[in-house]
Amino acid sequence: MSKNMQGFRMMINKLKQDPKKIVFTEGTDERILEAASRLLASNFLTPILVGNPEEVQEAAEEYGYNIRGAVIVDPDHFDRMDEMVEMFCELRKGKNMQPDEARKILSQGNYFGTMLVKMGVADALLGGATYSTADTVRPALQLIKTKPGNKIVSSCFIMVRPAATGERVVLAMGDCAINIKPTAEELVEIATETAECGKIFGIDPKVAFLSYSTFGSGKGEDVDKMREAAKMTKAKNPDLPVEGELQFDAAVSPRVARTKCPNSEVAGHANVFIFPDINAGNIGYKIAQRFGNFEAYGPILLGLNAPINDLSRGCNAEEVYSMAIITAALAD
Repeated sequence: MSKNMQGFRMMINKLKQDPKKIVFTEGTDERILEAASRLLASNFLTPILVGNPEEVQEAAEEYGYNIRGAVIVDPDHFDRMDEMVEMFCELRKGKNMQPDEARKILSQGNYFGTMLVKMGVADALLGGATYSTADTVRPALQLIKTKPGNKIVSSCFIMVRPAATGERVVLAMGDCAINIKPTAEELVEIATETAECGKIFGIDPKVAFLSYSTFGSGKGEDVDKMREAAKMTKAKNPDLPVEGELQFDAAVSPRVARTKCPNSEVAGHANVFIFPDINAGNIGYKIAQRFGNFEAYGPILLGLNAPINDLSRGCNAEEVYSMAIITAALAD
């Protein structure tokens, strides 16, 4: 994150003014411990490490990280476990959840950590260093649930490229990881949430709904979907600059925009890109990452009642540190 540190300055300053607590579901993992040590030294975010305190401390000593000041919470000796079990059973009453079964499920770090957020012990959660994406997202959907008015959980990537002049290029792209073939209605949520997430990184959002068509130059169901999604997003967010459907060149090139859509305030200057499906989104952000020298931060989960994010199991400590800051900055 060092070469793009200015991209995180706004978030860090926000956290310094209003420090948050973030729970890590894998407290003995070396990468988590290294990131936690850095966060503790920076003093703007309190890590909550899930695990047996002796095992967590032994792991930290073995790997050489100072985690003094971290909160370590053991599911087997949590003083509010009875309260947690009761709340869990109530949240899962549709499944006729019984206390003994709930206790067994809550012994798992992913469910226990998610309930710490639900109970207000932590403000946010970062997991997935050893858990699968499904094992991080499933408890969030079951327990944290979507925001009022939201029907889906989506995701975005924040793409950052330092320029030779010292000026950054910062873009937001969604949905590249969660929804396979979103409907027009779902794309409205994706666009709204992605634009809001972009603001945290200093993006003044200009949203382009991408297609192989610009203003009717091509035909097809996907063209109609993107045009309708753009129209509905404008109606829902009248102050948000939105355009669609646009081809990528019309979205980013002022010269092309002058020819294809000369009266658009977004075309040629878009910085939030909404893809028609996960194929386009996943390919698009990876092309930018590999050929465009952008750093990709994400996927950042959007639409939940509290910030929950997933790490790649192949992540390194630097990525854990960066994602911890991003996740905590999303907390109210």
